[in-house]
Amino acid sequence: MPKENADQTTTNWMKEAKKGYIRVAVLILLNNKPAHGYEIMNEIKSRTKGFFKPTPGGIYPILTDLEKNEYITGVWSKQNNRKIKTYRLTKKGKIILKDAIIKQSEIAKNLNSLFQEFARDVLNMKAPEMPLYVMPSPFAAFLEDKNEKNMDVNELKNQGLQIKQHIRVLQKKLKIIEKSLADKMLEK
Repeated sequence: MPKENADQTTTNWMKEAKKGYIRVAVLILLNNKPAHGYEIMNEIKSRTKGFFKPTPGGIYPILTDLEKNEYITGVWSKQNNRKIKTYRLTKKGKIILKDAIIKQSEIAKNLNSLFQEFARDVLNMKAPEMPLYVMPSPFAAFLEDKNEKNMDVNELKNQGLQIKQHIRVLQKKLKIIEKSLADKMLEK
């Protein structure tokens, strides 16, 4: 397959994934505070450092659909002689949001397993040298305010284990790099 076709295919895949994630990102932001469409677009762009760049043509149909399904509710008001609609998350929206986050977490775990398999089978990496591939959550930028005090015991244990595993992998990699660097310095 020519490189141009591969690039276009992956670009199309990313567009599809982004659309689904923006819907959940909207719910997460509205869970934090009410906002209007323009605020939501700017917050998504800011929180993702430009990775997600929703446009009015993309965000307003999502807001309309979420409102139609009663996941959010909108109230019109006047601001600087302009009518704006401010959206709030509903109880039904909170239920859907929680379910979406749980399902996304399951997807991330399964994809991480596939990354490990790829590293083992395709890159021929053995378990001790295999880095821990942890796919970051696409919602991490929106959930950054999560407080450890609000996490349950299992979440805290899991997070602690992941961090310890990252540290072990990084320490091992650092030793390899330091040895390689020392060897190169001796060659000079």
